[in-house]
Amino acid sequence: MKTSPLKIAIVDHDEKLHPLYRFYFSDHDEYELVGIHTSINRYMCHTSGNAIDIVVCEVQLTGLSGIDGIPYFHKKSNVPQILMTSQKCDFKIIKEAFKKGASGFLTKPLTKSRFFNALDELNEHGIALEHDVAKKIIHSFQSKSYERFSKKENQIIELLTQGYTYKMIADRLCVTPSAVNFHIQNIYVKLNVNSKAEALKKLQELEVRQLNAA
Repeated sequence: MKTSPLKIAIVDHDEKLHPLYRFYFSDHDEYELVGIHTSINRYMCHTSGNAIDIVVCEVQLTGLSGIDGIPYFHKKSNVPQILMTSQKCDFKIIKEAFKKGASGFLTKPLTKSRFFNALDELNEHGIALEHDVAKKIIHSFQSKSYERFSKKENQIIELLTQGYTYKMIADRLCVTPSAVNFHIQNIYVKLNVNSKAEALKKLQELEVRQLNAA
């Protein structure tokens, strides 16, 4: 028994892309393009009576941004899944999109295969993340680089927070223990602490602040 195609709505201010979107959907039975809109307001005005399954929305819109528009999509009685698109693969943008309720994120320009792979992922698994976006998210949580410290100090901090002793750090970085001690003292001065325990506590606080600001 053939199932009804999923209904897709697109919000993208770049009208030059609209014919391309229509071409993409011209030979796809699984998905039905029900409308292309240039703003969140136009989407809300023209889809009041339609049950949309997936909204594909550009982040950088004129007027209300795509991310700020996510709560408006959720006001529909039939809440759609939301696939955000953007020219930028920026962690702050990605984080904000998912925090507001997006289910997927694609970077432009979009090829037909990437576009429909993302729709398939949303339909089957409820989330769509390409490798470049996933890597950006993972890197943001793995990175512990602090601007106030030098490259060598950041390397020592990374090992220090993993439980390495000063001697182990010296062996790992192929430097003398006295060199490690010199850098440790500089780290203490910059953190305004006097012990390893105080330093670790201060570094943990810095990491939490850095993640919240990301």
